[in-house]
Amino acid sequence: MTTTEMPGTLRRILDYSSRADPYPLYAELRETPVARQEDGSYVVSTYRELTQLLHDPHLSSDVRNLARPMPSAEGGGTPAFINVDPPEHDRLRRMAMRHFGPPHTPGMVAGMQGDLTAIVSGLIDDFAGKEQIDIVDDFAYPFPVTVICHLLGVPREDEPRFRLWVNDIINSIDYDPKIDPKEKLENGVRARQDLREYIGGLLEQRHGRPGDDLLSRLANDDGPDGRMTDAEIVATANLLLIAGHETTVNLITNGMLTLLRHPEVLQRLRDEPGLVVPLVEELLRYEPPVHIIPWRAAYSDIAVGDTVIPKGSQIMLMLASGSRDPNRFHDPDRFDPDRRDNQHLGFGSGIHLCFGGPLARLETQIALTELVRRLDRPSLVTDPPPYRRSPVLRGPIHLNVEQGAG
Repeated sequence: MTTTEMPGTLRRILDYSSRADPYPLYAELRETPVARQEDGSYVVSTYRELTQLLHDPHLSSDVRNLARPMPSAEGGGTPAFINVDPPEHDRLRRMAMRHFGPPHTPGMVAGMQGDLTAIVSGLIDDFAGKEQIDIVDDFAYPFPVTVICHLLGVPREDEPRFRLWVNDIINSIDYDPKIDPKEKLENGVRARQDLREYIGGLLEQRHGRPGDDLLSRLANDDGPDGRMTDAEIVATANLLLIAGHETTVNLITNGMLTLLRHPEVLQRLRDEPGLVVPLVEELLRYEPPVHIIPWRAAYSDIAVGDTVIPKGSQIMLMLASGSRDPNRFHDPDRFDPDRRDNQHLGFGSGIHLCFGGPLARLETQIALTELVRRLDRPSLVTDPPPYRRSPVLRGPIHLNVEQGAG
């Protein structure tokens, strides 16, 4: 494996003009699995090398291990466990998972199925009388916010404020200093601060008052690892909200777009609702919600194939490229819900495997099943649809669909 300069391909992938279809560019990138860039960073694009790195203990998620410092994603707040390394990462993740999944709360996500179905049904009910709907604004965007508010124990009357904060934060992720007003970034910073203060206020009310919501459980839990500090709980809640929200929005929207482009699969899902489980797994491979982990750091020199990545180097992991690697997946550019051995990288891999993955899967399974069942002969208004600016969290910003067409 040779290490070469490949700035052109990466620059085109990151350019907005490629957002609708970056996959041919990923194929170019895979010709050099580990590519050194002009700035000294490394881009990794093939399945074998990606999985090796994702499981390598010398790969760091802590910005302090970069030779060239960069700002924390938390904007000054306590970092979430996704941005720290073991053993601190492992401790915080264990404490969070005690209340989010097995082995301590094995039925937590499955037990939400009734509530999730009710929320989805209510949103689809609001489509009545509309010839055209926006799957993003009218459905995929409000759905996970409502779910996470319910999960955290946010009072219903506060949900509108919560949605405004989420909107400002997500918009700031797409900030482009060349075309966007500075207020877009400032609104995101302010929303993060307001959200931290709001969740901190909810936590104060939960101490000594155990309840069923996640904030109450975290605030009153004295497990084997002790109890999270309030700052750690706020960081965990923010992680669940921001990462979980945008991932689910993109997965649902990409899923509906893919089904409308493959009407034979849409009809099959309508006839065979059980198909939705492998179908969502194939979506996570074929049109994943997260395309790139924009940076990781090398704790020490890391050998990847024939390349040695020096200590302190920034490493960009092209997950979506790895999930379309023909050396790992047969006919990778074909959408195949019957695909076997589908060990995709849609939720990452290794110790940072997506914390909210089980919930996002269930939300998407219910959402797509009900959309397909209840929409009347849906068809795309525009293809390709307009996309969000981010190449990292990739998905349409709008997905307009007509009902009763054809």
